[in-house]
Amino acid sequence: MNSLERLQHRLRDEAVDRPPNLDIVMTFAAHHIGKPLSQFYLDHHVFVDSNLAVAEDFNLDIVQAISDPFREAADFGLDVEFPEDNLPINRKPLLVNPEDIKKLRAPNPTTGLRMSDRLEAIRLFHEKVGGELPIMGWVEGALAETADLRSVSETMQDLILRPLWLEELLEICVQVEIAFARAQVEAGADIIGLGDAVASQISPAMYRRFALPYEQRIFQAVHEMGALARLHICGNTTRIITDMVASGADIIDLDWMVDMKAAVEQFGDKVSFLGNVDPVAVMLQGTPQEVFDATTYCMTVGGPRAISGAGCEIPDGTPHENLHAQSRALCMIEDNKTWRDLA
Repeated sequence: MNSLERLQHRLRDEAVDRPPNLDIVMTFAAHHIGKPLSQFYLDHHVFVDSNLAVAEDFNLDIVQAISDPFREAADFGLDVEFPEDNLPINRKPLLVNPEDIKKLRAPNPTTGLRMSDRLEAIRLFHEKVGGELPIMGWVEGALAETADLRSVSETMQDLILRPLWLEELLEICVQVEIAFARAQVEAGADIIGLGDAVASQISPAMYRRFALPYEQRIFQAVHEMGALARLHICGNTTRIITDMVASGADIIDLDWMVDMKAAVEQFGDKVSFLGNVDPVAVMLQGTPQEVFDATTYCMTVGGPRAISGAGCEIPDGTPHENLHAQSRALCMIEDNKTWRDLA
């Protein structure tokens, strides 16, 4: 059973040799092959090589075209700096004043410099591991994209002070994200992940107005293309899990502060939950035994459709023995029936 088959069977609640591991890796991947972060962000060859190395060395069941939140924003015109070996920096929002929306021009995913680089990465993934490892593309949620263009603090004020203007911006962003998602599936992506981290910082009512409808539209387009949808919202999303399930995602990531057992008991027959080992306290700072125990616990309470992964990105500097401990825990399970009995 290869990784793509493993994931497909798991999502259908069918027998698997072990639960799949869909950890998110970004900075960790670059440094794992000794490359500076600037090359990881700007050169799809480095991006692909690092993902393939991590997948092989730590038994991940995915390669992923996720690197930073500024792919779309940079092609909108946001000025992003890429230090040699550090995170990208945006020093000034693209939309400083609400009037700036009149100058905003939606980028084309096939010609935008950074968006097209992601497409090239997916094509190269498809050439190397297509049909064997799931290939995950990535888009920003419309609300997350507005925060990239406008800044988080200004977006939070816009929610209250100018909601209709914000919805105008969200409409521009969602159309770009839908086009980008479709282009990635056409390039060979099996899954489209959607990051909407800012959504964990707003009320459930605001989520239902300013985030959920746009996530639903993106995932509808993804499903129309025949691909899977994965929703990733960092932080404590306990208050909005019901709404996240309504997004249409096939896989929902749960960060470490969410009660995975409670989520699965309520919605485990509707969606596959991924998680939710603490990426810092356990994966980065814990012992291999602590990682092993946390992984085992998450998969036990997660039931027969659960997928393994840290609550968020695997931190740079995570000990290799901890990732191996996660893999060992998953390999202890021989088939789906055994896992269900444990749960």
